[in-house]
Amino acid sequence: MTSSIPHICETVSNDLITLARWMAGDFSNYKQAYENPKDYAHIHVFFRPLAFEFFSGIGLYSEQVYDYDLWRPYRQGVHRLVDQGDQIYIENYSLKNPLLYAGAARELSILKTITPDCIERRYHCSMIFQREGDRFIGGVEPGNLCLIEKNGCQTYLHSYVEITQTTWVSLDRGLDVNTHEQVWGSTFGPLRFEKKESFADEIPNIL
Repeated sequence: MTSSIPHICETVSNDLITLARWMAGDFSNYKQAYENPKDYAHIHVFFRPLAFEFFSGIGLYSEQVYDYDLWRPYRQGVHRLVDQGDQIYIENYSLKNPLLYAGAARELSILKTITPDCIERRYHCSMIFQREGDRFIGGVEPGNLCLIEKNGCQTYLHSYVEITQTTWVSLDRGLDVNTHEQVWGSTFGPLRFEKKESFADEIPNIL
């Protein structure tokens, strides 16, 4: 059992539930990709709620896939939402054998096979969100310690995310740990997604 996962029910805020419900869905940047096909591929970002028992709280499974290859996600993760009062802290976990769970965001029978034993905490890579009016603004936790190696170069993640009830805007960039120059990520600006399907009704009601 993954020891870093607590198994007690925690009090959560309205903001945490709202953020979870807004995140839960199938997001597509079809419009952006159609208007700028040379700069942007057509991508789906899925966030599917996990059963309450997984974290004894609110958790999500995520996939990012190209529209032409829905069964081969290029990014998968598990996320635990934690209420910290003035902000929402989202722990990120990787899957030990991610290909075993490809398609879990669309097929609940696959989603149910994911257990806490299947995941590992990605330390220093949590996200922090704060409510700003009709949206949540977030990014990777401070410290420049979410390290990702690309093409033999050690980089740290710099991210920006903006979420509303119907949209998701994100920009992930990898910066060289020594020069702080961009090594990977979009050079054309953020990805802009629109929610095509909501899974908000699958979020446990624990208020």
